[in-house]
Amino acid sequence: MTEATGATLYRNCDWIVAWDAEAGSHVYLQNADLAFSGKDIVFVGKDYEGLVAQEIDGTGLMLIPGFVNIHSHPGHEPGWKGMLEELGSAKLGQSSLYEFMPVFNIGPGYARHARRVAVSELLKSGVTTICDLGQPSPDWPEHYAETGIRAVLWAMFRSGPWKTTNGHSVEYDLDPARGDRLLREAIDLMDEAGRHPSGRISGLLCPAQIDTVTEGQILEALAAARDRGQPIQIHAAQSIVEFQEILRRYGETPIGWLDKIGALGPDLVIGHGIFLNDHPWLHFPHANDFERLRDSGAGVAHCPVVFARRGIALNSLGRYVEAGIPCGIGTDTFPHNMLDELRLACYAGRIRAGSYTAATTAQAFTAATSGGADMIRRPDLGRLAVGCKADFAVIDMSNPYMQPDYEPLRSLVYSANDRAVRDVFVDGIQVVRDGEVTTFDIAEDIAMLRRGQAEVVAGAPGRDWAGRSLEELSPRVFPVRG
Repeated sequence: MTEATGATLYRNCDWIVAWDAEAGSHVYLQNADLAFSGKDIVFVGKDYEGLVAQEIDGTGLMLIPGFVNIHSHPGHEPGWKGMLEELGSAKLGQSSLYEFMPVFNIGPGYARHARRVAVSELLKSGVTTICDLGQPSPDWPEHYAETGIRAVLWAMFRSGPWKTTNGHSVEYDLDPARGDRLLREAIDLMDEAGRHPSGRISGLLCPAQIDTVTEGQILEALAAARDRGQPIQIHAAQSIVEFQEILRRYGETPIGWLDKIGALGPDLVIGHGIFLNDHPWLHFPHANDFERLRDSGAGVAHCPVVFARRGIALNSLGRYVEAGIPCGIGTDTFPHNMLDELRLACYAGRIRAGSYTAATTAQAFTAATSGGADMIRRPDLGRLAVGCKADFAVIDMSNPYMQPDYEPLRSLVYSANDRAVRDVFVDGIQVVRDGEVTTFDIAEDIAMLRRGQAEVVAGAPGRDWAGRSLEELSPRVFPVRG
């Protein structure tokens, strides 16, 4: 469809969360119209008078920009349901990274099924762009192309894994030559992904974790990304173990070391960025991580739910945003529900700071839309404005959880959640209708995930350092009788 043949028009919407370019902010419009033609938005405002191919009554509806999920690992996370919600290592900073996640990961043969389940959840919570930090494989782009979502594939590489053999210390099996080879493969896949004919798939680079890659690999990835006008993303300041390990290796905090090697800057997105030297869980007054991060222009991918499960929280979203640190929001766990993440980002930020002003709905919503879009260098996403992509969600204002509607975004984030997400469009194509995904069905994928989780349960003793069964590692809420 072209503008000459007429646009699809939402007429007289109760609310539109539109983008004010001059203010650099979202604004509310009431009783307003949105029109899109093909992949692009062609009108946002009052009284559209252009050609119309299809008109939809916007009464009782709110249109919001599609969320940009800046950080996730959907190739295995859905397989963890029921296992990791109440689990961490008491002697490894309460993290589950080192002792449990390697034991619980479903095999790579289930990656497509896990991704489809995750995408289904994301679309139904209003996400239109997913950033998948995963290990490259030739079929990775197709896993997303068939779903209809917009996908940014952050090709992840590292020199080797970590492990614990005793539950209280972490060892690294690093082979820099292997990491160098995987970096080159990641660059090739990143370039190939960007050529996908759907136009919805792109590729970026991700040195996996600050403690599993070398200085040279980080800098080479940065150079390759800069040649292409792109950022990289790296997990850093995500655990106490990592903080202490980088301090042991280099005599610097994770943020300090990234700064020292010249990697900390506007081309870097830091996955999590929680454990700065002034985090309340650390007593390390001998650095100035927050100021370095603030002055560098580097961004932070904030994933509140997965850390809250371990009793961990960023200190805090409002503090980072008010200092000018670019922030995005990611899921990084199951369920893949962006509205859950927004709500917890606000609550956890306020609890951590001890102030109801410490993390606002506006800060979280902006991070999940235009903030994430800016991080991936896509100013045409995360906004409802002329020239932006027609990536948006339609919220049913008649849903009881949305009423009364004095403040519709607060009602959505704190009360209605995904129950009020009626329709979702990506590139002008409807991918959710009446709360159900239209592009694919996940019944078979759920069955395959059940099989994958059963294999994890059966093989857990062979992967755990202490030979424990799954029931010993992650006891059920109540014992099974009979």
